[in-house]
Amino acid sequence: MIEKQVSAEVPDWSRESVRRVWDPGQKLLRALRRYQAAKARGGVLGRLACKYWALNHLFWSTICQTELHLNTEVGGGLRLTHPTGIIIHPDAKIGVNCMIFHQVTLAGPVVLGGHVDVGAGAKLIGPLTVGDHAVIGANAVVTKDVPAGATVAGIPARVIRDGG
Repeated sequence: MIEKQVSAEVPDWSRESVRRVWDPGQKLLRALRRYQAAKARGGVLGRLACKYWALNHLFWSTICQTELHLNTEVGGGLRLTHPTGIIIHPDAKIGVNCMIFHQVTLAGPVVLGGHVDVGAGAKLIGPLTVGDHAVIGANAVVTKDVPAGATVAGIPARVIRDGG
């Protein structure tokens, strides 16, 4: 079986596209993206669009029970596979093509590199940086930097597979 390598630099926008009527994660991200675009555009129409997308974001945040601040820096291609109970601090930075499962918390200034997969229930307590192509195991509690390509798991999280 040939595995398609996911880029850590070039966003795959198809990962965020709304495909069905009920795609809460994608709709939450769409509201975030459009809010940020309207805010950058400015002017009267931009302010009106900001209000609309802020309300849309509030609706999907409530449906998902997810806290993803409207001004959080999020790289393209983010996947919120099961967007329930995700808490992301406003100072967190998420790289391109990351995937975050349910019940994940990014507490404080956590920086995720490109193509980082964060397993269900993981808690990342910053400040810390996670390198490109890293994998955070389910229910891991990460309190230290994670090297690129590494897999970490456990409480506290330890490297179980090196990125080399």
